[in-house]
Amino acid sequence: MVFTRKNLDWWCVRGILVLVLAMLVFAPLAFGAVDAWAFLVVQGLAVGVFVLWAVRLWVHPKPRLLWPPLAWAMLAFLLYAVARYFTADIEYVARLETIQVGLYCLVFFAALNNLRGQEEITAVSLTLLSVGTVVACYAVWQFLHHSNQVWNQLSPYVGRASGTFISPNNLSCFLAILLPLALAWLLLGKVSILTRILLAYAAVAMLAGLAMTFSRGGWLAAVVGMLLVLGILLGHQNHRLKAVLLLVVMLAGGGLAISQYLSKTVTFMRRVSGPEQTVALAVVEASSASRLAMWGAAVQMWEEHFWWGVGPGHYDYRFREYRPEIIQSRPDQAHNDYLNLLADWGATGGVIVLAGLGIFMTGLRQTWPHVRREENTFGSGQSNRFAFFLGATGGLTALAVHSAMDFNLHIPANALIGATLLGLVTSNQRFATERHWVRARLPLKLAATGVLGLAAIGLGAQEWRRSHETLWLARAEQYDYFSPARAAALEQAYAAEPGNFQTAYEIGECFRTQSFTGGADYARLARQAMDWYARAIQVNPHDGYSYLRTGMCLDWLGRPAEAGKYFSAAEARDPNGYYLVANIGWHQIQVGDYAAARQWFRRSLKLEWENNNTARNYLQICEERLAEQAAGRPRLPAALFQ
Repeated sequence: MVFTRKNLDWWCVRGILVLVLAMLVFAPLAFGAVDAWAFLVVQGLAVGVFVLWAVRLWVHPKPRLLWPPLAWAMLAFLLYAVARYFTADIEYVARLETIQVGLYCLVFFAALNNLRGQEEITAVSLTLLSVGTVVACYAVWQFLHHSNQVWNQLSPYVGRASGTFISPNNLSCFLAILLPLALAWLLLGKVSILTRILLAYAAVAMLAGLAMTFSRGGWLAAVVGMLLVLGILLGHQNHRLKAVLLLVVMLAGGGLAISQYLSKTVTFMRRVSGPEQTVALAVVEASSASRLAMWGAAVQMWEEHFWWGVGPGHYDYRFREYRPEIIQSRPDQAHNDYLNLLADWGATGGVIVLAGLGIFMTGLRQTWPHVRREENTFGSGQSNRFAFFLGATGGLTALAVHSAMDFNLHIPANALIGATLLGLVTSNQRFATERHWVRARLPLKLAATGVLGLAAIGLGAQEWRRSHETLWLARAEQYDYFSPARAAALEQAYAAEPGNFQTAYEIGECFRTQSFTGGADYARLARQAMDWYARAIQVNPHDGYSYLRTGMCLDWLGRPAEAGKYFSAAEARDPNGYYLVANIGWHQIQVGDYAAARQWFRRSLKLEWENNNTARNYLQICEERLAEQAAGRPRLPAALFQ
């Protein structure tokens, strides 16, 4: 074969398509790519996409860039993310968040400029629907076999199917994005009879998988997305009858499935039962109250850091400072991507995203007449372009709805699908006008190649760095907790990534626990632990536990006067955390103030009653010591209770 510039360009496009499809297939199958190792695979594939795109800029005979108005909003947020990274309090967390934002933005640009052809769009659509069908079938199998196993892991959501995701809510969003796309291709696609039958099977399978998640937010998002597709088709002469028939079938089938099967399951009764189900209602109310509390914390963060937010990806790490009393676990995210955006990125980030949303909707309105096949009484009205445009728009709408109730934009698999569909839908603006095309002359080619090269080199360097950290962290998990072998493996992980405060903290925990067992070298081990806590504090000054453990080590070394300021610093960073409050009571025991300790333990039990044996046991000790003091009996040394 003679490799001409045109042939090389064709191969570059095929290479980009294969790599993007690999990301879209791998991420959902690998637990949503939320784990470090899975995202590193996605990151590596993205590096390949950027390299091939850079090559294509130089081998294409007449390179052009499609740059619609939405591209400016995406670029603005990307530049803001990079700038905000350099001013963030926790560099490691901000870096990981900025890498994800940058990757999604560049995937959007890559899809916009390289995969806009009808053949590529069809390949993306059918690949996504195939993966969705497989994952949905796996979810149905899980539910029918009462299994919460996801590959080699266990999901904590017993009674709810999660497919290849850990959380059923993440699976429900994944399927909610794809269902409108499946319906649009089923009704509008210019495909063979066999393909249409397979599309019908895919839609039924994904509907069943979605039902088994018992995710109310997912159900609502899917309904909105599908109604958008069917509602638009009701106004089309060629598709009205098909849309009505499909809507009737879906309503009848859904009602039958709910009344005859789902309504009889325990999970359904717990999540959507009426007020007469008092136990189930309590569960629902507790879940709703927790979510509202997390939203309130996000709003408070935004109010106190109005313009710039607390920092990229910082919500979870600043949450303890704003923790409501009813939430004692880590929230991870705000369970509302819009509030999470304001908390992390501030009003500046919110304005950019809002502007982008407005630009996108304006583009849809301008593009609509050009992608919709003209109605013809004697025509079939079938169009792959229209099918994708309408289905992807419905899928993006479902993602937008579900993002108001969960954090699916922080799930790489769902975010990647959203970025890809957004880029492909936006590419249709080229049918409305020619003014968004930019001829890639030498200066622009050099600039674009530089950006893509920097992205590839930067992501590649991070890939190497974080892969070593991930490897050593995985090895550390194989050893006993707090053992010297675990500490040694963690030190190797810290050497690969010294910005990870959690690793430094866990190394400190190893040495502190070894010190607290006693022995001749207890003092040396305690000092080593404090050194590692100091490193953790240096890279994350908002974590109260490093301060707490430092204070405990000082108490253990017989320096309670120095420990007091560390316990105060810890309390300021997590005033409503039951475990931290209990340990402040432990400190009061060390200084012999049993009355003060009793108050701390009572407060800890008020915050968390069920799983709080530390506060419960020490409170009993305090009561006994105070009773002895009141009776005039001698008080035993506090060291006996350590």
